[in-house]
Amino acid sequence: MTALKHELWAENEEEETFCLAGSRGAEARARLSPNARLVWTVWAGSHSEAMTEYYAHRGWGVYSTEHAWDREPYPEKWAEEQRQEGAG
Repeated sequence: MTALKHELWAENEEEETFCLAGSRGAEARARLSPNARLVWTVWAGSHSEAMTEYYAHRGWGVYSTEHAWDREPYPEKWAEEQRQEGAG
């Protein structure tokens, strides 16, 4: 299974951004303040898997979704992009 690296960035105690590492998360990171810091990373093979790990990390209980695409595995092309960028 293809796994992608995800990053959790904290702006402060209440605001955070969870996004893909590398160019696929660049737009989200561009909105961060200069004070934001990387606080956690996780590898996951789908959006649902990433969110499940994120919910567990935050202690929010069980992540659920009704969207089938959410459970689709990430494309290998995306993993290759992360490797080439040095993000994965």
